[in-house]
Amino acid sequence: MKIKNTTYPSNLIQGPLAGVSCGPFRALAWEWGKPAFAYTEMSSCKNLINKPKHLQRRFTEKHPDEGPLGFQLSSNNADELGLATKIVTDCGADLIDLNCGCPVKKIRSKAAGSHLLSEPGKIYKFITAMKNNTDRPVSIKIRVDADSNDNFNQDMAKAIADAQPDFITVHGRHWTHKYDVDCAYDDIAFFVDALNIPVIGNGDVACLDSLKRMFATGCAGVMIGRASVGQPWLFAELKAQINGDTFTPPSTAIIGTLFLKHLAGLCDLLQTEKSAIIQARCFAKYYARKLEFKEDFCSAFNQCTDLKTAQQVIERYFGIVTLNKII
Repeated sequence: MKIKNTTYPSNLIQGPLAGVSCGPFRALAWEWGKPAFAYTEMSSCKNLINKPKHLQRRFTEKHPDEGPLGFQLSSNNADELGLATKIVTDCGADLIDLNCGCPVKKIRSKAAGSHLLSEPGKIYKFITAMKNNTDRPVSIKIRVDADSNDNFNQDMAKAIADAQPDFITVHGRHWTHKYDVDCAYDDIAFFVDALNIPVIGNGDVACLDSLKRMFATGCAGVMIGRASVGQPWLFAELKAQINGDTFTPPSTAIIGTLFLKHLAGLCDLLQTEKSAIIQARCFAKYYARKLEFKEDFCSAFNQCTDLKTAQQVIERYFGIVTLNKII
């Protein structure tokens, strides 16, 4: 997959995930699956500009063991977007993305995220502000009009064609859709046909069949989000399957060890065990997705407030031989 002047050895990408995709998570994805690149959590341009650097570590710190990194920004102000683009370029961004798809109310209320789908006239100005402040590839991530009455696909396609970002990512759902609504593959194919830049498809890819269905849209690459949480080897597994090779998933004990490594990395990043454990509660269930006593484990983990106790709970339920120290 080629983007701007770089050819990546993979066409699978780790997507941005709120509350999850900071350095320790991305490092595991790189170690076990080697996606083409991974994304940070979405960052507010206003926060990047105004908040002290130490409060932005979760969003801006690049892990020494990870590969190429894309920073995703949120804004509805071209000047702020340009300045934030400079900031993340200096932080080591390899690619920079503008979020035009987030459906969360607090983001839309700031006229950012998916609100921008109703303002395609701003896209040229925003992309230009980003391109004028970095030499890294610039992109936007959007949603589609699907079966809604919004009918913004054509207007967005024209705005994107005029702005000429280096690539775009298309999530195949309307911004009002929950995950129980199927991905609209035809809408992704529309953007593939309408644009002369690489299109990355996103939505519901979790196995070989869903990956093949996404590639059938003609997209240049595929972004994987929720499915990789708790199974950072998913990229390697999908690559093996699509090539007809054998892949052996890690054992339950190794999965528990990965969770411990993720948690310990969060403690180092956030510099407080309690904050790290609170954040880890939102994705513990994904590491435990195949545990026989998943609900019991999640309940026990949610009671933890320090790393030592959390380690004991993880070791017990995942069958890990006592390590005698925090990973």
